[in-house]
Amino acid sequence: MDTGGSSESPAELKKAKSKTPRKPKESILKQKSPAEFFAENKNIAGFDNPGKCLYTTVREFVENSLDSAESVSELPVVEVTIEEIGKRQFNSMIGLVDRERVDAALYDDYETDKARERRLAKEARAQEIQAKYASLGKKVKEATASKGIKGRGEASFYRVTCKDNGKEMPHDDIPNMFGRVLSGTKYGLKQTRGKFGLSAKMALIWSKMSTGLPIEISSAMKGQNYVSFCRLDIDIHRNIPHVYSHEKRKNKDRWRGAEIQVVIEGNWTTYRSKILHYMRQMAVITPYAQFLFKFLSDAPDKNVTIRFARRTDVMPPVPLEMKHHPSSVDLLLIKRLITETTKLNLLQFLQHEFVNISRSYAERLIGEMGPDFNPKMAVKSLTSQQIVRVHQLFRQAKFDDPSGDCLSPAGEYNLRLGIIKELHLDMVATYSGSAQVFEGHPFIVKAGVSVGGKDVKQGLNIFRFANRILLLFEQGSDVVTRTALKRINWSSYKINQMQDKIGVFVSIVSTKIPFKGTGKEYIGDDISEIAAAVKCCIQLKSKIGKKMQAREQQERKRNLSRYIPDATGAVYDVLREMAQSYASKKSRYTEDDAEMLRKVSARLITKETLREKLAQHVKKVDYEMALEYATQSGVSEEPRKVLYIQSREPENKIIDLHSPIFVFRLFQ
Repeated sequence: MDTGGSSESPAELKKAKSKTPRKPKESILKQKSPAEFFAENKNIAGFDNPGKCLYTTVREFVENSLDSAESVSELPVVEVTIEEIGKRQFNSMIGLVDRERVDAALYDDYETDKARERRLAKEARAQEIQAKYASLGKKVKEATASKGIKGRGEASFYRVTCKDNGKEMPHDDIPNMFGRVLSGTKYGLKQTRGKFGLSAKMALIWSKMSTGLPIEISSAMKGQNYVSFCRLDIDIHRNIPHVYSHEKRKNKDRWRGAEIQVVIEGNWTTYRSKILHYMRQMAVITPYAQFLFKFLSDAPDKNVTIRFARRTDVMPPVPLEMKHHPSSVDLLLIKRLITETTKLNLLQFLQHEFVNISRSYAERLIGEMGPDFNPKMAVKSLTSQQIVRVHQLFRQAKFDDPSGDCLSPAGEYNLRLGIIKELHLDMVATYSGSAQVFEGHPFIVKAGVSVGGKDVKQGLNIFRFANRILLLFEQGSDVVTRTALKRINWSSYKINQMQDKIGVFVSIVSTKIPFKGTGKEYIGDDISEIAAAVKCCIQLKSKIGKKMQAREQQERKRNLSRYIPDATGAVYDVLREMAQSYASKKSRYTEDDAEMLRKVSARLITKETLREKLAQHVKKVDYEMALEYATQSGVSEEPRKVLYIQSREPENKIIDLHSPIFVFRLFQ
């Protein structure tokens, strides 16, 4: 009889119950702090691998020091030291006792017996080959012992210290300046080397991730008798500083400036050339700065000390903060400006919060917005729809371009001086473009082209700078590289692109550098305004033509002058034989020739006389050839000659004032 109950056994019921899908747990909404975000995405700030982390740390410290000194118009003095820290020293710093390995096979660098046999057999074969070639008198590369396997945990650690004479940091502000991500003083609209608010903070995050050691900051302000010292790290999850020590110490040496020290994992071996190249190029773009770079190691042969001396006291002006251009703002920015403005009505807001909007033009704009707008309406009463109308008009209306007065380029003089002092070139030509505009942001491009030089490779060498910092990576995608390779016909400059040592230096400054990618390492080729400005600046045809003309003129004169002694001796010997023949009446000559031979016999014409005449002839021929070259090549400038104003009274005293172009003669 069916009772309506289940016929399944308890075991079967339990098994069927276990197959029933579980109800998923409700997802919990989580939030990350800015510090946690950048710690997980450190490649955004250029911290891709240990070697790149070491390079980027040095770069951020140096650029912070330059910004600090330039902000108070102080000639920068920057000292950078990288000290290699051994494993034993590092363990001592963190309080870890060294421990011998017990189970060797547990480690990643363990070498099995078979692997050791193969390695030893390979080394023996290499030594046999070396001995065989040596017996035949042939040179062969010395066999080197195979390096042991390096385990994944065998990291290298370095202490990076940067000391400068820049603007000091207030004692109470130091923890937040270094221990809180996305906090800084560079968020205004002006030309700056960085705007992310990361810099040393990212180095601190990497230090916390790789070594767990805090950063140390020392700062001494002018007029204070103490040094502010702070030792801290960062609370990644809460994005707040974790301060270990914050105190005031006596400043016995009256030192003024800042010093930052951090211990991080890095790789000096692979990034040595990059770091040294960076320091040299920063000396090029900032010849008014003095750099001292040191690398210290337990192995003395690995130590490096390089000093880049200051070559000029001329500093670029301090960049000025500017107001926003109407064509460069978006809806969010307009809303923020309305929230922060101290102006009461719409007319004052348009006139004072933006550049290139006069009172009369602001009244015209308001009249164009429609009947819902009037000049005296409260700006903070604007609705979202009305703000959209303002934004639409900003995008469609005509506005004068912003001026480049707020920018602070290195200057053509500094660029030229930096190139010459660091590379010791055969020839360099520089050019400074006028201010131009991209999406409401002014920018200025300066360029230099060099030929020859010390430590310059054959072919095209491209050096890129943005807001006076070196762009070292992702060169192939940059607008400067693409312009130099694809849009410049170097053969028209009488330059061999493959064999000559060509240096192309381009410096761009702007209130907004349109970087591509997250690493801020290159400027895209798709921005037509910047691409056109770069091409215009690189094409230094007239200046390079003049430089090449001067160089060829010197080469011609040198080649001709080289043969003067031999030609003088040969001609004089012939003249002497002719004079002897004439004296013995064995030969007859015309009256002019006879007169010259009599002078040779009387030693009125000597070898020195001929040498002087030939030198004058070479000078004349050289001038004529240079003039012909200038005419044919379109170089409008003739070879220069020193000209003097003739004095009416010869007894007057004179003073000569020389310049590369002319000479002034002043009469007393």
